[in-house]
Amino acid sequence: MYIIIVGGGRVGYYLAKALLEEGHEVLIVEKSAAVCDVINDDLGSVCIRGDGCEASLLTQIGTARADIFVAVTGDDEDNLISCQVAKRKFKVPRTIARVRNPRNEGLFRVLGIDVAISATNLILEQIAEEVPTHPLVHLHAIRDKGLEIVDLKINTGSPVIGKTVKDVKMPEKTLLLLLIRKAQQPIIPDGNTTLAADDQVIALVDPNLEADLRKAFRGG
Repeated sequence: MYIIIVGGGRVGYYLAKALLEEGHEVLIVEKSAAVCDVINDDLGSVCIRGDGCEASLLTQIGTARADIFVAVTGDDEDNLISCQVAKRKFKVPRTIARVRNPRNEGLFRVLGIDVAISATNLILEQIAEEVPTHPLVHLHAIRDKGLEIVDLKINTGSPVIGKTVKDVKMPEKTLLLLLIRKAQQPIIPDGNTTLAADDQVIALVDPNLEADLRKAFRGG
Protein backbone atom coordinates (compact mmCIF):
# COMPACT_ATOMS: atom_id res chain seq x y z
CA MET A 1 0.00 0.00 0.00
CA TYR A 2 1.00 3.62 -0.52
CA ILE A 3 0.75 5.46 2.80
CA ILE A 4 1.34 9.17 3.27
CA ILE A 5 2.23 10.44 6.74
CA VAL A 6 2.03 14.14 7.53
CA GLY A 7 4.29 14.95 10.47
CA GLY A 8 7.81 13.65 10.96
CA GLY A 9 7.96 13.85 14.73
CA ARG A 10 8.38 10.87 17.01
CA VAL A 11 4.97 9.38 16.13
CA GLY A 12 5.42 9.84 12.38
CA TYR A 13 8.98 8.52 12.42
CA TYR A 14 8.22 5.29 14.27
CA LEU A 15 5.02 4.73 12.32
CA ALA A 16 6.92 5.09 9.04
CA LYS A 17 9.68 2.80 10.26
CA ALA A 18 7.21 0.07 11.18
CA LEU A 19 5.32 0.37 7.90
CA LEU A 20 8.52 0.26 5.86
CA GLU A 21 9.57 -2.89 7.67
CA GLU A 22 6.24 -4.43 6.61
CA GLY A 23 7.01 -3.64 2.97
CA HIS A 24 4.69 -0.69 2.40
CA GLU A 25 5.51 2.36 0.27
CA VAL A 26 5.70 5.28 2.70
CA LEU A 27 6.20 9.01 2.27
CA ILE A 28 6.49 11.50 5.14
CA VAL A 29 5.64 15.19 4.70
CA GLU A 30 7.44 17.38 7.25
CA LYS A 31 7.80 21.16 7.51
CA SER A 32 11.22 21.11 9.15
CA ALA A 33 14.20 20.63 6.85
CA ALA A 34 16.34 19.45 9.77
CA VAL A 35 13.81 16.78 10.73
CA CYS A 36 13.55 15.66 7.11
CA ASP A 37 17.33 15.26 6.92
CA VAL A 38 17.38 13.09 10.05
CA ILE A 39 14.56 10.87 8.76
CA ASN A 40 16.14 10.45 5.34
CA ASP A 41 19.49 9.59 6.91
CA ASP A 42 17.85 6.91 9.07
CA LEU A 43 15.13 5.50 6.81
CA GLY A 44 16.21 6.39 3.28
CA SER A 45 14.65 8.98 0.99
CA VAL A 46 11.15 8.78 2.43
CA CYS A 47 10.64 12.35 3.68
CA ILE A 48 9.79 15.47 1.70
CA ARG A 49 9.82 18.97 3.15
CA GLY A 50 6.53 20.81 2.87
CA ASP A 51 3.12 21.63 4.31
CA GLY A 52 0.70 18.70 4.29
CA CYS A 53 -2.24 21.11 4.14
CA GLU A 54 -1.28 22.44 0.70
CA ALA A 55 -3.14 20.83 -2.18
CA SER A 56 -0.31 21.61 -4.62
CA LEU A 57 2.17 19.61 -2.58
CA LEU A 58 -0.29 16.75 -2.11
CA THR A 59 -0.76 16.67 -5.88
CA GLN A 60 3.01 16.56 -6.36
CA ILE A 61 3.45 13.53 -4.09
CA GLY A 62 0.65 11.52 -5.72
CA THR A 63 -1.96 11.67 -2.98
CA ALA A 64 -4.64 10.56 -5.44
CA ARG A 65 -3.11 7.08 -5.51
CA ALA A 66 -2.61 6.83 -1.73
CA ASP A 67 -4.40 4.02 0.08
CA ILE A 68 -4.10 5.62 3.51
CA PHE A 69 -3.42 9.20 4.59
CA VAL A 70 -2.23 9.76 8.17
CA ALA A 71 -1.78 13.15 9.86
CA VAL A 72 0.17 13.05 13.12
CA THR A 73 1.55 16.57 13.58
CA GLY A 74 1.30 18.27 16.95
CA ASP A 75 -1.39 20.64 15.66
CA ASP A 76 -5.00 19.42 15.59
CA GLU A 77 -6.03 22.02 13.02
CA ASP A 78 -3.27 20.98 10.60
CA ASN A 79 -4.18 17.32 11.02
CA LEU A 80 -7.85 18.05 10.34
CA ILE A 81 -7.24 20.23 7.29
CA SER A 82 -4.72 17.91 5.65
CA CYS A 83 -7.01 14.90 6.11
CA GLN A 84 -9.98 16.81 4.73
CA VAL A 85 -8.02 17.85 1.63
CA ALA A 86 -6.85 14.25 1.15
CA LYS A 87 -10.40 12.92 1.52
CA ARG A 88 -12.34 15.52 -0.46
CA LYS A 89 -9.95 16.57 -3.20
CA PHE A 90 -7.93 13.38 -3.70
CA LYS A 91 -10.55 10.79 -2.64
CA VAL A 92 -8.14 8.89 -0.37
CA PRO A 93 -10.22 5.95 0.92
CA ARG A 94 -8.83 5.99 4.48
CA THR A 95 -7.82 9.05 6.52
CA ILE A 96 -6.42 8.85 10.04
CA ALA A 97 -5.74 11.87 12.25
CA ARG A 98 -3.96 12.30 15.55
CA VAL A 99 -5.96 14.40 18.03
CA ARG A 100 -4.05 16.08 20.84
CA ASN A 101 -7.14 17.57 22.49
CA PRO A 102 -9.60 14.73 23.19
CA ARG A 103 -12.48 17.21 23.00
CA ASN A 104 -11.81 17.48 19.26
CA GLU A 105 -12.16 13.75 18.59
CA GLY A 106 -15.90 13.86 17.94
CA LEU A 107 -15.54 16.96 15.77
CA PHE A 108 -12.98 15.21 13.55
CA ARG A 109 -15.36 12.34 12.94
CA VAL A 110 -18.30 14.64 12.21
CA LEU A 111 -16.14 16.45 9.65
CA GLY A 112 -15.43 13.25 7.75
CA ILE A 113 -12.14 11.93 9.14
CA ASP A 114 -12.34 8.11 9.07
CA VAL A 115 -10.33 7.54 12.25
CA ALA A 116 -9.53 10.15 14.90
CA ILE A 117 -7.08 8.94 17.53
CA SER A 118 -6.69 10.68 20.86
CA ALA A 119 -3.81 9.36 22.96
CA THR A 120 -5.63 10.56 26.07
CA ASN A 121 -8.74 8.55 25.27
CA LEU A 122 -6.72 5.49 24.30
CA ILE A 123 -5.03 5.55 27.70
CA LEU A 124 -8.37 6.04 29.46
CA GLU A 125 -9.84 3.09 27.56
CA GLN A 126 -6.92 0.87 28.53
CA ILE A 127 -7.46 1.86 32.16
CA ALA A 128 -11.20 1.29 31.80
CA GLU A 129 -10.53 -2.22 30.49
CA GLU A 130 -9.05 -3.11 33.88
CA VAL A 131 -11.82 -1.50 35.95
CA PRO A 132 -14.72 -3.86 36.77
CA THR A 133 -17.27 -1.01 36.74
CA HIS A 134 -16.49 -0.11 33.14
CA PRO A 135 -15.62 -3.22 31.13
CA LEU A 136 -16.36 -1.83 27.68
CA VAL A 137 -13.78 -0.40 25.27
CA HIS A 138 -14.59 1.18 21.89
CA LEU A 139 -12.68 -0.32 18.97
CA HIS A 140 -14.29 1.07 15.82
CA ALA A 141 -17.33 3.09 14.77
CA ILE A 142 -19.27 2.05 11.65
CA ARG A 143 -20.89 5.42 11.18
CA ASP A 144 -22.89 4.71 8.03
CA LYS A 145 -24.59 1.75 9.76
CA GLY A 146 -25.05 3.40 13.15
CA LEU A 147 -23.09 0.65 14.90
CA GLU A 148 -19.91 0.24 16.91
CA ILE A 149 -17.49 -2.61 17.52
CA VAL A 150 -16.61 -2.85 21.22
CA ASP A 151 -14.38 -4.96 23.42
CA LEU A 152 -15.91 -6.42 26.59
CA LYS A 153 -13.99 -8.13 29.34
CA ILE A 154 -15.95 -10.51 31.55
CA ASN A 155 -14.74 -9.74 35.05
CA THR A 156 -14.98 -11.99 38.08
CA GLY A 157 -18.47 -11.65 39.53
CA SER A 158 -20.16 -10.93 36.20
CA PRO A 159 -23.68 -12.38 36.02
CA VAL A 160 -22.97 -13.91 32.60
CA ILE A 161 -20.30 -16.33 33.88
CA GLY A 162 -21.43 -19.89 33.27
CA LYS A 163 -24.27 -18.84 30.98
CA THR A 164 -24.57 -19.62 27.31
CA VAL A 165 -24.74 -16.71 24.89
CA LYS A 166 -28.40 -17.40 24.11
CA ASP A 167 -29.25 -17.05 27.83
CA VAL A 168 -27.67 -13.61 28.21
CA LYS A 169 -30.20 -10.80 27.86
CA MET A 170 -28.47 -8.37 25.50
CA PRO A 171 -29.75 -5.29 23.66
CA GLU A 172 -31.63 -5.87 20.41
CA LYS A 173 -29.46 -6.60 17.34
CA THR A 174 -26.28 -6.98 19.44
CA LEU A 175 -23.97 -9.55 17.88
CA LEU A 176 -21.01 -11.25 19.56
CA LEU A 177 -18.35 -11.47 16.85
CA LEU A 178 -15.40 -13.10 18.60
CA LEU A 179 -14.51 -14.67 21.94
CA ILE A 180 -10.90 -14.63 23.13
CA ARG A 181 -9.99 -16.94 25.99
CA LYS A 182 -6.57 -17.29 27.56
CA ALA A 183 -4.39 -20.13 26.22
CA GLN A 184 -6.95 -20.93 23.51
CA GLN A 185 -7.53 -19.95 19.91
CA PRO A 186 -10.15 -17.21 19.42
CA ILE A 187 -13.56 -18.60 18.47
CA ILE A 188 -16.70 -17.26 16.83
CA PRO A 189 -19.33 -17.76 19.53
CA ASP A 190 -22.80 -19.12 18.86
CA GLY A 191 -25.86 -19.38 21.07
CA ASN A 192 -24.52 -22.47 22.86
CA THR A 193 -21.11 -20.98 23.73
CA THR A 194 -20.62 -20.80 27.50
CA LEU A 195 -19.04 -17.62 28.87
CA ALA A 196 -16.33 -17.63 31.53
CA ALA A 197 -14.49 -15.18 33.75
CA ASP A 198 -11.70 -13.25 31.98
CA ASP A 199 -13.18 -13.95 28.54
CA GLN A 200 -12.70 -11.09 26.13
CA VAL A 201 -15.67 -10.58 23.83
CA ILE A 202 -15.72 -8.50 20.65
CA ALA A 203 -19.28 -7.32 19.98
CA LEU A 204 -21.26 -5.28 17.46
CA VAL A 205 -23.77 -2.95 19.12
CA ASP A 206 -25.91 0.13 18.60
CA PRO A 207 -23.95 2.90 20.38
CA ASN A 208 -27.19 4.12 21.96
CA LEU A 209 -27.52 0.74 23.70
CA GLU A 210 -23.96 0.47 25.05
CA ALA A 211 -25.13 1.13 28.61
CA ASP A 212 -27.56 -1.80 28.35
CA LEU A 213 -24.82 -4.07 27.02
CA ARG A 214 -22.47 -2.99 29.80
CA LYS A 215 -25.17 -3.66 32.37
CA ALA A 216 -25.83 -7.13 30.95
CA PHE A 217 -22.20 -8.11 31.42
CA ARG A 218 -21.59 -6.20 34.65
CA GLY A 219 -24.87 -6.68 36.46
CA GLY A 220 -26.50 -4.21 38.83
